[in-house]
Amino acid sequence: MAQAEIELTDNGTRAESVTEFTRRVKRLLEGGIRPAWVRGEVSNVRAQASGHVYFSLKDAGAQLSAVLFRGDALRQTVKLRDGAQVVVYGEISVYEARGQYQLIVRAVVEDGVGRLQREFEALKARLAAEGLFAKERKKPIPTMPLTVGFITSPTGAAVQDFARIITRRGWCGRVVVLPAKVQGEGAALEMVAMLKLAAQLGIFDLLVIGRGGGSLEDLWAFNEEPLVRAVAGCPLPIISAVGHEIDFTLCDFAADLRAETPSAAAELITSHFVDCADRLRQGREGLVALVDGAVQRARAELEHARSRLRLLSPATQVEQGYLRLDDIANRLGSALRHAAQEKRRQVAEVRGLLERRSPERRVELESHRLLSLWKRLQAASPKSVLNRGFVIVRDQAGRPITRRAPLTPGQRVSTEFADGKVQVRVEEPGGTKSA
Repeated sequence: MAQAEIELTDNGTRAESVTEFTRRVKRLLEGGIRPAWVRGEVSNVRAQASGHVYFSLKDAGAQLSAVLFRGDALRQTVKLRDGAQVVVYGEISVYEARGQYQLIVRAVVEDGVGRLQREFEALKARLAAEGLFAKERKKPIPTMPLTVGFITSPTGAAVQDFARIITRRGWCGRVVVLPAKVQGEGAALEMVAMLKLAAQLGIFDLLVIGRGGGSLEDLWAFNEEPLVRAVAGCPLPIISAVGHEIDFTLCDFAADLRAETPSAAAELITSHFVDCADRLRQGREGLVALVDGAVQRARAELEHARSRLRLLSPATQVEQGYLRLDDIANRLGSALRHAAQEKRRQVAEVRGLLERRSPERRVELESHRLLSLWKRLQAASPKSVLNRGFVIVRDQAGRPITRRAPLTPGQRVSTEFADGKVQVRVEEPGGTKSA
């Protein structure tokens, strides 16, 4: 039988595959070892194109493989480098393909920062238990401070940012810089002295204490107990503006209000002023528009009154009389011309009617008609017929003979030609003989 087909060992127990064994180790380690903080020296740092960072943690007695995945790496403020002393937080994991366990790192802080962080949390808990950070102790921040004291380093970028913001927003108050160290030995005591001086001067409506961003060590002066107690006990309202948005110090909790940055503090201080300035500008624009409208209406009313006065003046009345007289004269002339034209038209109509009905016209028409009838009568007269070569035969009584039947031989008849009459005798029907 082949070696791969053997399932039981000599003592009768089942043999596990490498994968099964490794998975059992993985479940045992990952389920039995809770996430923890581990201190050590960084070595063999390898940053991959994917964004993951692989490195080792070592001390004098051991070495531990570790990985910082891309999503966690982007959130870190500490740059991993060979030889750095760090404290990391993570959980154990087993990479089955190599049978290797490693630490999945979630957070990295420098070794000194870990100590400071523990001190920070301890002091915060103790002062909070005393009620130093209670909301009841907070003083209201004035909405329109006229004089603001800024406790900070006069050469730091925070002053420049603060001044640029309030200048850009057009704030009309006054800022007095109370110079003090904001980092290093003695910085906290200098800021405490400036707080006392500000309270003694009595000219400030509001105090700002702060500086630009930095590491936990750089900002540590704002976590020292004397300064935190001085901020909480200051009779003046205080805004704490230390570091960046992600930075928190104990002064932030002790102050009456926290601003994420010195620039944000400048915006907070000037916000109500800007709102009032905007409302004032809108009110001014509305008032100007209202006044302009009133002036325009007054001008219109004045022009209307001037026009009415001009219309009611004697000179205007006379001019209007002239205009009305000219208008009446024009209308009268037009009416007379129209009446004359109408009369001329009527006369022409009557003249035409008279011409159509006058005796002369009728006599003329009747004469023409009589002449026409005469011509027609002449055309139909016997004389006209005779002139065309015809002959009229008449009996002894002068009656016209229109048929041959009544004629008898020897009968005398009269024949009339165009140029005279001739007596003839009938010899036989169908012929005649001259007498």
